[in-house]
Amino acid sequence: MPELGGKAGMTEPKITPLIRSSCGGLPSAVLWSQLLMRDRLAPGAVVLDATVGNGHDTLFLSQCVGPEGHVYGMDLQAAAVQETRRRLIEAGVSEAQFTLIHAGHETMMAAVRPEHQGKLSGIMFNLGYLPGSDKTLITRTETTLQAVQAALDLLAPGGLLTIAVYPGHEGGADEQRAITEWSGQLPSRHYEVQLIRPVNRSASPPECWVVWKRG
Repeated sequence: MPELGGKAGMTEPKITPLIRSSCGGLPSAVLWSQLLMRDRLAPGAVVLDATVGNGHDTLFLSQCVGPEGHVYGMDLQAAAVQETRRRLIEAGVSEAQFTLIHAGHETMMAAVRPEHQGKLSGIMFNLGYLPGSDKTLITRTETTLQAVQAALDLLAPGGLLTIAVYPGHEGGADEQRAITEWSGQLPSRHYEVQLIRPVNRSASPPECWVVWKRG
């Protein structure tokens, strides 16, 4: 006899558990980005972490695409690239599975191999500064706009771009305004854009921007 609400012979749908914040609440901007990416990425995909920082998103992406996939990672700070490499190796990720580049994210078109251009399934940005380092070394509005525009060209049809934006730190509000203007001008026939952010906080909370490149 089938369970209540089901049909004989049917398999229960797999439900991905919601990722909670550290306090048990709703996901942060970064965790929303990961949750959305996890839903879209398949083993064997090629992806890019445009701001590797301490390597958390890079490792997350490598776990999503598996040994058959490939992860590109970029950062302007050498310390970030070194820490990311250490994190990946210690997690058992083969060096053949990733390419790390010490360069600004605005140069991503030159960093991604020609055979992968226009074929990336996912690209993640985590803007702002490297946690635990000099807070004056931040992503800049001008180069960020260059990078997110290049990301659209690198994405495959159906690919996903996520951008964690931090309006609360110095320079972050300018970056947020620029991302808002840029995304609002993307043609809806080619892209779908969504914004996830807390709405009942007086401070300037981090935001998760999501761009889906239509197939």
